[in-house]
Amino acid sequence: MDEKPVIAVRGCNLYYGDFRALKDVNIDIAAHEVTAFIGPSGCGKTTLIKTFNRMNDLVEGCRITGEVSIFGNDIYAKGTDVTLLRKDVGMVFQKPNPFPMSIYDNIAFAPRTFGIKRKSELDGIIEHSLRQAGLWGEAKDRLRQNAMGLSGGQQQRLCIARALAAQPKILLMDEPTSALDPISTGKIEELAAELKAEYTIVIVTHNMQQATRISDKTAFFLLGEIVEYGKTEDIFSSPADKRTENYITGRFG
Repeated sequence: MDEKPVIAVRGCNLYYGDFRALKDVNIDIAAHEVTAFIGPSGCGKTTLIKTFNRMNDLVEGCRITGEVSIFGNDIYAKGTDVTLLRKDVGMVFQKPNPFPMSIYDNIAFAPRTFGIKRKSELDGIIEHSLRQAGLWGEAKDRLRQNAMGLSGGQQQRLCIARALAAQPKILLMDEPTSALDPISTGKIEELAAELKAEYTIVIVTHNMQQATRISDKTAFFLLGEIVEYGKTEDIFSSPADKRTENYITGRFG
């Protein structure tokens, strides 16, 4: 018997004003896997991952129907604690967005928000998060320096460390390597592969090779719909839908 999905989406429709950005989306996302969302620009990939931590609440005129459940709880139900939800569901964005403060304070931000004030405890969280993000060796002697002085790849790993410091259960990554060079990209991909032992990871990517390298399952989106979803090797080696095949072979997109 399969374990219950960590994220379960049923009949989800999302509208920006009159525009329907997601159309009857159904998907189950399993624990401790990397799930990749692929598809052309504007097809609903980022819109869907933003429903998982209610980032779309911040968009004027956005409304959602259907159900999005995380760990069995409908996250759009009345009374949902959105702050707590965003603690459990961390997010790393396309462009690195460190706060203009020290490396230490960037990572301490979430733990302090949730009431951790003792320096020894914060120190432990910061070291652990930086180690998880593969940045401890490069950052340990410059924790008090401004994070804006890091390279682009280091900044993105810092943002991953900052997300992990909140001790989430799910990590959303919205094209986390699109602004990075190949070496930094490789480091982030290795990280994703390692982190799935502890977290459930959903990654939006335009890079299909990246999806094949790091994801267990892949969903192909087109015009707000999930055309096909399954094991990554099956999607790329024997897609069931002609539109998926056309996309992954480069006929459009």
